[in-house]
Amino acid sequence: MRILLLGSNGQVGWQLRRSLAVLGEVTALHRGSEPLCGDLSRPEALAASIRAVTPDVIVNAAAYTAVDRAESDREAAFAVNAQACDAIATEAARLDAWVVHYSTDYVYDGTGQRPWQESDPTAPINVYGSSKLAGEQALARHSRHVILRTSWVFDTWGQNFLKSILRAAAQRDSLTVVCDQWGAPTRAALIADVTAHLVRQLRPQLAGIYHVAAAGETNWHAYAQFAVAHAGQCGMPLKIQAGNIRPVPSTEYPVAAARPGNSRLDTSKLRRAFGLVLPSWEEGVRCVVGELAAFNLSR
Repeated sequence: MRILLLGSNGQVGWQLRRSLAVLGEVTALHRGSEPLCGDLSRPEALAASIRAVTPDVIVNAAAYTAVDRAESDREAAFAVNAQACDAIATEAARLDAWVVHYSTDYVYDGTGQRPWQESDPTAPINVYGSSKLAGEQALARHSRHVILRTSWVFDTWGQNFLKSILRAAAQRDSLTVVCDQWGAPTRAALIADVTAHLVRQLRPQLAGIYHVAAAGETNWHAYAQFAVAHAGQCGMPLKIQAGNIRPVPSTEYPVAAARPGNSRLDTSKLRRAFGLVLPSWEEGVRCVVGELAAFNLSR
């Protein structure tokens, strides 16, 4: 099996290098790759690279993810998250290749308390979400597609909320975190392992959209408390304790792009279709905090 991985330097892409390696020949591209192009803002060069690799499966982990900046940079967000997907779908159709693509809970309006199902109406509340939905729609025109919607991604590699909170807890005497937005922190390694599992099973009747997220739910404040408490248990030097992190409503934390209050995702469809059991979000957080603590304490 020939696999073309796009976005190989991102959080999910970095883990996909590992998980996909056992399945066949992986060509891993990122924005700065040469001579093959992995830059999604250059659709013609990207299409030429796809033709050169002639993959059986294209795994697209690249995206424009600067949620706030997208509000004033709409053209760039849509170029990477939507127009590039159209080019990928076109080349995949020519090769009769599968495409595995990652999307987001931001395609929904973020209201309510029930976990979102794949069949629920989409209604993005910001430019980033709109661009990701447009990318989904472009890829869905190619029959051999699997779109994985996820949320609250973190890992040891890259920048994310978990690492920002641990850094702040080590440097600051006070900390406030939003407490009225809900979801499931999902480790990139879990997404990558799920991807490898489903790539091995790809067949026409399994094409479509699926939700992948760790089991359980929490809010950003409780997530921060859990992470900081475990960091203390792992021996990380901290200036603030978990109980001293102050919860605040999202109205006290203004940002350029509206954020969903409900990022919960129902993963029943994925678990049934591919025979999976998804671990709790706490397990993933413990693992990453432990790895970061071991790295910091060994320096």
